[in-house]
Amino acid sequence: MAQTQTPPGLDGVIAAAKAQAPGRGLPPVHLWNPPNCGDIDIVIRKDGLWFHEGTPIGREALVRLFSTVLRKDDDGVYLVTPVEKLRITVEDAPFIATRVDRVGEALRFLTNVGDEVEAGPENAIRVEMEPDGQPRPYLHVRRGLEALIARPVFYELVEMAQERETPQGPTLGVASNGAWFPVGPARAHQL
Repeated sequence: MAQTQTPPGLDGVIAAAKAQAPGRGLPPVHLWNPPNCGDIDIVIRKDGLWFHEGTPIGREALVRLFSTVLRKDDDGVYLVTPVEKLRITVEDAPFIATRVDRVGEALRFLTNVGDEVEAGPENAIRVEMEPDGQPRPYLHVRRGLEALIARPVFYELVEMAQERETPQGPTLGVASNGAWFPVGPARAHQL
C-alpha cells in the first residue's frame, strides 16, 4: 500500500491545513510534535498583514488557512502540520481583534482571520502600557496566541467600562463571562 507524502515547506502547510474538514473546528496542532523543524520566511507584521518572502500574502483565504495551524511554543510561533514545524516571525500579536459586541453577559470579539472569541476566564483581556503612556490591549484567542485589540475596538471597550475600586485605586474595567478586566484608570474615557 502506497503512503501519501505531505510536500515540504509552504505547500505542506497548505495541504495539512486543507486536510482539516470544514466544520470540524481547528486542527489539533497542540497534539502534533513533528520531528522536522526549520524556519520559513513568513512575517506577521504589527498591523496584522502577513508576508511571505517579503511579499504580502494577498489571498485572505490563505491567511485564514495558515492561521488555523499556528502554535505558540516557548521559543516562538510556528506553522505546524503532523510532519513539519516551521518557525515564523510575529512582530506583535498574530491576530487583530477588529470588532466587539456585547452578547448577554459576554463580550464577543471577531478577529481579522475570522475567529470569534468570547472574553472570559479562559480568554482574558489585558492592557500593557507603552513607554509614551498609550495603552496596548490584547485578547487571548487560543493556546497562548493573542489578538491585538484594534484602537477603535478598544475605544468601544472603554465606553462600555465601569469604574471599580481596586488595590491600585479607582479603575475602569469590563466584565465578560463572569470575569472582570481592567482597561485603564478611572475617568480615562473623560480625558
